[in-house]
Amino acid sequence: MENKSIWKKITSSREVSLLIVLVILCALITIKTPSFLEWANISEILKNNATTMIMALGMLLVLLIGGIDISIGSTLAFSGMTIGIMYKYNHLSSTLLGFLIASGIGIACGLVIGLIIAYGKVSPIICTLGTMYVYRGFAYLVANDEWAGADALGTFKDFALKDFLGINSAVWITIICYVVFFIVMKWTKFGRNIYAVGSNEEAAEISGINVRLVKTCVYTIMGGLSGLTGALMTCVYASAQPNMATGKEMDVIAACVIGGVSMTGGRGSVAGALIGALILSVISKALPLVGIDALAQNTVKGIIIIAVIILNVVTQRMMDKAALEKREM
Repeated sequence: MENKSIWKKITSSREVSLLIVLVILCALITIKTPSFLEWANISEILKNNATTMIMALGMLLVLLIGGIDISIGSTLAFSGMTIGIMYKYNHLSSTLLGFLIASGIGIACGLVIGLIIAYGKVSPIICTLGTMYVYRGFAYLVANDEWAGADALGTFKDFALKDFLGINSAVWITIICYVVFFIVMKWTKFGRNIYAVGSNEEAAEISGINVRLVKTCVYTIMGGLSGLTGALMTCVYASAQPNMATGKEMDVIAACVIGGVSMTGGRGSVAGALIGALILSVISKALPLVGIDALAQNTVKGIIIIAVIILNVVTQRMMDKAALEKREM
């Protein structure tokens, strides 16, 4: 009975079960590669995957309202390429201004998507499929058959090399984003409105929530985070190219789904998105370390993702069953 009770406690929380999966993954990898859990390696993983982790926050909001955004990789490329060219031709020198301009471009891109979906009543998948090609095209137009390398970026690239209290600056941006989103989703009216719209859009509208405004804001935030990560990726990799982040949207969506965010809306958490992104980051780093062939890495990665998602489904069913039993009592 005691073992059963422990199992129930573990499976009663999706985040706890995912955290256990993350710990087990790290333990298995450490057995094969003892240096895996050294701080230098962990810091490198967090820095290289900061873009996925930050965009997972925006995708969390989008999925919570029952939407989808597959244009985020293109928005990232458009914003990153724009500031890259600006630095290359000395139209820009300030690091802060570079981040602000990239975020502003992302906000504008997200706002357009939000208005089309919320007020034009266009399906999110259709709208973002179209804007994915449009924004990627903008990135190529801005590039004009050029790219910005380390020399062209000047001191902007140095931002990703700086540490504060032993933590990389890119990781600090990620931490700040998660703290802000946790507070917003946990204790603000806007956070509650997002959950309400995703759970039942008609009921939310009847209760006085401006559904169209919420949707517009959510896609605008997603765009802003994509723009921010466009600048961050340019910084981290000291390079801006129009084809950057191609397919990145799939990693971001996978991170959210692994973290237990429902694709139909109304269910998910900031903690879940974080753990999902961490699991995906660990898997991506671990596969080459444990000797998995490059050609087989995507297959193995997919199998692990499916296994974690199945665990999520089982956990959710047990949570629903436990909730139903309490109601019957």
